[in-house]
Amino acid sequence: MRSACGILFCLFLTLPLKSQAADPVEIGSRRELFVDDLLIDTLNGTRLKLHEPQQLKLMPPRPFGHYATVLQDGDRLRLYYRGDKVPGAHWKNGWGKYHEGEVTLYAESIDNGVHWTEPDLGILDIPEIPKGNAILEVSDETFLVTHNFTPFIDTRPDIPDDERYKALGGGRYPLENWGGWKHADERSGLREKYGPGGLKAFSSPDGLHWKLMKSTPVIAEDLGSFDSQNVVFWSDAESQYVAYFRFFKNGVRAIRRSTSRDFLNWTPPVDMRANEPGEHLYTSATQPYFRAPHIYVALPTRFQAKAGAITDIVFMATRPGSDHFYRHFKEAFIRPGLGDRGWGNRANYITLNAVQTSSTEMSMLMYGGAQYVMRLDGFISVHAGYEEGEFLTKPFMFTGDQLEINYSTSGAGRIRVEVQDANGNAISGFTLEDSREIYGDHISRIVKWGDTTDVSSLTGQPVRLRFVMSEADLYSLKFSVTE
Repeated sequence: MRSACGILFCLFLTLPLKSQAADPVEIGSRRELFVDDLLIDTLNGTRLKLHEPQQLKLMPPRPFGHYATVLQDGDRLRLYYRGDKVPGAHWKNGWGKYHEGEVTLYAESIDNGVHWTEPDLGILDIPEIPKGNAILEVSDETFLVTHNFTPFIDTRPDIPDDERYKALGGGRYPLENWGGWKHADERSGLREKYGPGGLKAFSSPDGLHWKLMKSTPVIAEDLGSFDSQNVVFWSDAESQYVAYFRFFKNGVRAIRRSTSRDFLNWTPPVDMRANEPGEHLYTSATQPYFRAPHIYVALPTRFQAKAGAITDIVFMATRPGSDHFYRHFKEAFIRPGLGDRGWGNRANYITLNAVQTSSTEMSMLMYGGAQYVMRLDGFISVHAGYEEGEFLTKPFMFTGDQLEINYSTSGAGRIRVEVQDANGNAISGFTLEDSREIYGDHISRIVKWGDTTDVSSLTGQPVRLRFVMSEADLYSLKFSVTE
């Protein structure tokens, strides 16, 4: 076999076997993607491949604004985004006046994001917003909140009906030595009028009518910068709320993490290891991946501070409780694109949350109106080219009675799967010779050995999977129960 490694879109690993020293990973019946090294042991003639989302063309225009969030709520997509009472307003013309003109707007789609409506909600009467789709404007409670209001659907068990939706939002006042701050007395007046900065907590029964849950910020102003999108969600994997927010570390835009059991009292933040040296990550866009919520994927905006404030999107992932983001690939996941539109100052922000928009695809929305699609689980694959190669997992334990894979091959490509014990010995009945050849393109394909798919006899013991592949991509694997 011949080993090959692409320069821009792949990572080639040849790792020694560690099974005899390492405890097996317990994956149960969870879907696992190859966004970190949890299961990856040896890639021999195979490589990891970062896939490029495809931008849809000729889409109807949709609403957009900075620091947007899209929520998949049943058969409805809910979009929350920032608007301004005065179009083109800029903080350099008055920091307080700029923030006082910000509003939070709402739109929705019932056809998977093809068409969007901006309903007249009748919640706020704002002459500058004649469509009537504003849900928050600046008040004593919401100053700085409307800059980056970020909601989520609370899936915590037994959550009260009137708290089904929650949100964080807020910011901080500029420091004394901040280059853009011209009038210290203006800052003092704003603080006296609106109170301290920081992140405030909100709840809602319907995602439209919001109330403040606590009069003071739940995450204090001195713990972060907050002046971009600060994300929050309930984690079933951790049985707690998790927030990722912006701060500055040695002059570089970076990410912190905090957790809470009740959404009102938060732990001291932990600095996340994510940035390459000197790299600015403007937002984190961290989210539980909807098909594998124990994996948090992140699509941060990478900011080129010394190159005209150009931005693009990178891909990272982290696990519950971790203090670092794993990055197989350092290069851009989504580039600014053709033409001038994507090459302006801070022109590329991904809308928080990838959402499923067909039985095979998910979509990511971009500030500016673009929509990107890719196959489900399709961020990173184990890839084999023309020459046959192998991928061997680390030892793990599972529950279920069949192995499901998400994969694609060329017409000539093939995949075979062998189950081994923890020491690398093929298990009788599940050898490479027993494996049925797999080819085609399926989001969910059940692996078969001879005439059986039943692997229930192997539950409760450490095993490895050996994939022998050519002209193929493996996106995810999962053990499941026969329906």
